[in-house]
Amino acid sequence: MHRRIFVPGVLASATLLLAIPASAASPSPGAPGIGDPYYPAYGNGGYDISHYDLRLTYRPATDKLEGTATLLARTTQDLSRFNLDFLLEVSEVRVNGAKASFTATGEHELEITPKKALPRGADVTVVVRYQGVPSSKEAYGFTGWHRTPDGGVAANEPEAAWWWFPSNDHPLDKATYDVSVQVPDGTQAISNGTLQSTRSRAGWTRWSWRSDKPQATYLATLAVGRFDITTGETEGGIPVLNAYSKDLGAHAGAARASVERTGEVADWLTGYFGPYPYNALGGYVPNTDTGYALETQTRPFYSPRQFADGSNVSVVVHELAHQWYGDLVSVAGWKDIWINEGFARYAQWLWSEHEGEGTAQELADHVYASHPAGDPFWTVKPGDPGPENQFHIAVYDRGALALQALRNEIGDEAFFAVLKGWPQKYAHGNATVADFRRYAEGVSGKRLTALFDTWLYQPAKPEAASAPGASETASARSPEPPKSWKKIAATNGVHDNGHRR
Repeated sequence: MHRRIFVPGVLASATLLLAIPASAASPSPGAPGIGDPYYPAYGNGGYDISHYDLRLTYRPATDKLEGTATLLARTTQDLSRFNLDFLLEVSEVRVNGAKASFTATGEHELEITPKKALPRGADVTVVVRYQGVPSSKEAYGFTGWHRTPDGGVAANEPEAAWWWFPSNDHPLDKATYDVSVQVPDGTQAISNGTLQSTRSRAGWTRWSWRSDKPQATYLATLAVGRFDITTGETEGGIPVLNAYSKDLGAHAGAARASVERTGEVADWLTGYFGPYPYNALGGYVPNTDTGYALETQTRPFYSPRQFADGSNVSVVVHELAHQWYGDLVSVAGWKDIWINEGFARYAQWLWSEHEGEGTAQELADHVYASHPAGDPFWTVKPGDPGPENQFHIAVYDRGALALQALRNEIGDEAFFAVLKGWPQKYAHGNATVADFRRYAEGVSGKRLTALFDTWLYQPAKPEAASAPGASETASARSPEPPKSWKKIAATNGVHDNGHRR
């Protein structure tokens, strides 16, 4: 650490080395990863982004996307250069108005060197001009962009942004968004938040959307195609906008019968999780061939296959529960995925009870009894499943079992106080599994380390005495599955590599 002062005399000059922060003399590159052990190259260091302004043009016939992204950020160190996560072809980068040099590195990195080094704590404006065909791009052997018969969709976890906008792609760096997309007349562009305007000119229509609350990058979505759009509002006055591809075929009726209940479900969830945290709500069902749903903020993505067997309100419950658990409070690292999926699954169990199709306790008993001790299901640790098992069924079902065990341990009053209070404590921020345990201990007044260790971290089936339904119910027999079980079990779309795609 070298610090300098210019004062007459050698001794004074040496003394002056103590006056200026070391980093001022030696700006350094921001890290090409934010520090997540599951995905070391995801996200970036050296800055925080507060707002994304995306102005795009998309041509469905060719899947070509052109855009200008303006990022408002603040440096967290003295920066000589920094990275963004991105895959498309870049033609120009400006930093604070001046042209910057740039190069593509690694699988998905855009490395930017500004004309002048950036001091720590400085407000920075980064403008990136780009174009490309998202469906032609792969990273790590997969794509986060879904090509559809009439357009394309960005919806994937834990990464989707790389295919349509440059970003600091990790939930630790949330931001607000303005997304404005120009598409041919007769085509719709669906994104997060509130629809600010639609303007037509010379055969094109520009759709402008705004998300005014912090949003993780993987929760930002874009769907372009031909959609039927419905609007309404919740009992609390939150506007609801849903969109359905015009070519859903046999799935169309079941999709609408499910997603049109979005307002009702959101109102019901407020009784458990507190006030709905955003000023917009809805969902969309594009004509994709993937199988999963995703909690894209304010407007979840649903694959048509979620409705292949008929209406499926349970998946709507799951994705809307994520608006509190996963969106409002996001993971601090991807190993904390239980905070997302265990709670969304448990919300489905509560809905089953609400609909008279099986209580949460009955569902817990069924899950526990359905997996014998030697089942690999029990080797996955929901509290730290590893990237290869991030969306394993055990993260969902064993994760919900942990919540039923917690409920039985601390009682309904404390349990539901925890469910409602937690999203408020960490609203618009990030938290860990350990944070949740400490919060539950504070509300309940009980030490819960052993319970969390048993249900979230031990790679073995817990003893019957520890099971949520107690021994005679949970271990002696395999109870008939509650009526809701088939829909609940089909909710998560998981893949061998741990990515939803």
